[in-house]
Amino acid sequence: VQLQASGGGLVQPGGSLRLSCAASGSIATIRKMSWYRQAPGKQRELVAAITTGGNTNYAEFVKGRFTISRDNAKNTAYLQMNSLKPEDTAVYYCNADLLRSYFSSVYENYWGQGTLVTVSS
Repeated sequence: VQLQASGGGLVQPGGSLRLSCAASGSIATIRKMSWYRQAPGKQRELVAAITTGGNTNYAEFVKGRFTISRDNAKNTAYLQMNSLKPEDTAVYYCNADLLRSYFSSVYENYWGQGTLVTVSS
C-alpha cells in the first residue's frame, strides 16, 4: 500500500492550494483518511480527518478555512486550503486507516511521504 501526496507549493498569504492523497495497492476499504502537518521544530499535528461515511473533524486553527473531502471510489482524499497564512507553512502528510482484505479484521495505518506548503510573500 502506498499513499501519494501532491499539490504543495509556494503561495502568497491569503491564497489557496488543494492537496491530494491517493492510496494505491491492496486495499479493501479505508476507514479514515487524515491530513497532518509538521512545521520546522514542531511536532506533527492533526489538521483534518474524514471517514468513509463523510464525517469530518478539523483542528481549531483551520476551521472555516480548510475543507477535507474524499472520493471513495478513487481511494483519494483532498484538502482544500483557503485563506492561507504564513503559520500554515509546513510539510503536510496524509494518513490512512485501512483494511487490506475483507478476510482480515485488522486495520492498518499508513503514512504518505509529505508535501511541502510554503506561505510567504
